[in-house]
Amino acid sequence: MSGPPPTVDRPQPAEPSIGSDPDRLLVRGIGLRQLTAMIFGYTVGSGIFVLPATVAAGLGNAGILAYLFCTVIIALVVLVFAEAGSRVTLTGGPYAYVEIALGGYAGVLTAVLLYLSDVTAAGAVATVLTGSIGRTAGVTGAMPIAVMTIALVAAIATFNVRGVKSGASLVEVLTAAKLVPLLLFVGIGAFFISPAHLHWTTAPTIREVARTSGTLLFAFTGIETALQPTGEVRDPARTIPRAAILALALGSLLYIGVQTVALGISGPALAADPVAPLATAAGNVAGGAGRLLMLAGTVISTFGWLTGSILATPRSLFALSRDGFLPTWLAAVHPRHRTPHRAVLVHALVVVTLAISGSFQGLAILSNLATLAVYVLCALAVLVLRRRDVRADREPFRVPGGGVVPVSTIVACGVVMLTTVTAREYRMFAVAIAAAALMSAYRGYRLRATSSPHR
Repeated sequence: MSGPPPTVDRPQPAEPSIGSDPDRLLVRGIGLRQLTAMIFGYTVGSGIFVLPATVAAGLGNAGILAYLFCTVIIALVVLVFAEAGSRVTLTGGPYAYVEIALGGYAGVLTAVLLYLSDVTAAGAVATVLTGSIGRTAGVTGAMPIAVMTIALVAAIATFNVRGVKSGASLVEVLTAAKLVPLLLFVGIGAFFISPAHLHWTTAPTIREVARTSGTLLFAFTGIETALQPTGEVRDPARTIPRAAILALALGSLLYIGVQTVALGISGPALAADPVAPLATAAGNVAGGAGRLLMLAGTVISTFGWLTGSILATPRSLFALSRDGFLPTWLAAVHPRHRTPHRAVLVHALVVVTLAISGSFQGLAILSNLATLAVYVLCALAVLVLRRRDVRADREPFRVPGGGVVPVSTIVACGVVMLTTVTAREYRMFAVAIAAAALMSAYRGYRLRATSSPHR
């Protein structure tokens, strides 16, 4: 007999403390509905309000093909994350999956890539959000916008420090609020579609579909960030697979519905309006009220995305600190609210700094490559986790077809990397590799120092 299957639970003391295992102090307060909303809210961000024009410019009336192509690729990724998340239930999400399967360096590289991608996106979104609010309220000038950014991010961070349930509930509410204008747009706009605008007789080439899909694909990403609070999910072996698959299905249907209605209303003019194509289409149907509704939806969507980021991304810092790659004080858990409050506040500070300084722009070029690399690492991790039969407290979700899905995910991401990633992104990737190496060296130094007989 080879013994029972390995688990990923660390040895637990009778009375857990921050120094022994901070994961034990966290509250598993995220259920199926909240996690689905988090994944959906991260995947369907503010991009849905502008992407229809980009797709129409690339493929015209055949834009639906790009959505179908991206849905297939992200479906592979979602299945990979569903199995990994059901086997490894520690806080950190992809970092924890990869670290358990492939070792410390691969794990910390995953965390560095995730954090750089997430925090630069958050800085950009915070800038867009406060700029939009400022224009709507008639507030101009760098200083007032900076004060607004600080106040907004501080409010979101405070809400998340006060409890993971309250943070997840806020994301859920904002996701529902974002859906209202989009569902109204699809439901009402469907009656104003001109069939001629949806007709296409000449199929685009595979290269044309792939090129447009390469841009659109990153609008489907987000599960890698939304799953970072894995250690705070109730019954993760069941909840994570269900939430991931449900969020993908809902997001894909919404994307396809919005694209079809927008194209059906605006026709060729859709491609010529890259700033606010849905607002323009809604204005054609319902006048100024329709346009205002879609602009409000853009603000709500952006705010919801930023709220989800400040809930999820700090868990990566918490996990790295827990495992010795960052100073231990970042792994502190609030004694009353049971949240990683220091990690949340540090992340909020970084987001504000990037948003006000604009320095996220130099790092943002890493985002595409970082996301694809994380997907590849997680697919490799699933193969190892399955071979070792790593599991948590119940039977894990297992993707059917053996290794077909993980291997197909690796191949698909590799193709996108080769066709869309630039040399500059690869140079930035090398910087991330070096940063991960330094963090690994720091952890080794700490381990040697604490095990020294002279201490």
